[in-house]
Amino acid sequence: MTAPSAHADQTAADGRATRWHGHKERRRAEMIDAAIEVIEEHGLEISVQLIAEHLALPRPVVYRHVGGRAELDALSRQRILELLLAELLPALQSEGSLKEAVRGAIGTYLGWIERHPNLHRFLGDAAPQGAPSLSGAGRAVGGQLADIFAATLARFGIDPARGRPMAFGMVGLVDGVVASWRAESEPVLTTEQVQGILTESVLSLFEGNARSLGVPLQRDSLIADLLIAPDAAPPPGERLR
Repeated sequence: MTAPSAHADQTAADGRATRWHGHKERRRAEMIDAAIEVIEEHGLEISVQLIAEHLALPRPVVYRHVGGRAELDALSRQRILELLLAELLPALQSEGSLKEAVRGAIGTYLGWIERHPNLHRFLGDAAPQGAPSLSGAGRAVGGQLADIFAATLARFGIDPARGRPMAFGMVGLVDGVVASWRAESEPVLTTEQVQGILTESVLSLFEGNARSLGVPLQRDSLIADLLIAPDAAPPPGERLR
């Protein structure tokens, strides 16, 4: 075999491998999407058999692409987490007032839960250590909030490290209230009432922390104004401790 023909054979083999890998990834994605649909319909009681029936495929074909139940659960949780964050993270980038931003983000989260109750339960169900779960959503949201808070505090000459505990404290509050509310077999409060309570609670945390740091923040403050270096910020020595 000449060198050019050997190179051509290798190129062809590489091309086949690439196409096969792409095919496997597409089939795997189809199966994860099917798993999401099965969870939406059946709740936590899913199985590889249900997914195979949903796709009209033999069960061994599903196992070939997603492995066992543990891997299927992990991949499903990862996909659900991506779907949740795709809606939730943009809601944190409001251009209106602080009150509008808080109410909008909480409303987005509660709205997603209302539309996808089984996905929320599955994501919140006990998962193996390190597996994607609701705590992953909390870390992503808390991390983004922490970055926003840190940038705002830095513009007022305040240690930006204070932003992280503030951010995760708010995320923990929301998660705790929602988890307790959704655990009730017959919830007493409506979604709108929970949204109102959480909005008021988070705004109170904002105002209390801002007041203790001497930051001139009100619930009607525009988000854009908070991210611009203020000329009227009180000097560090005059801030409340």
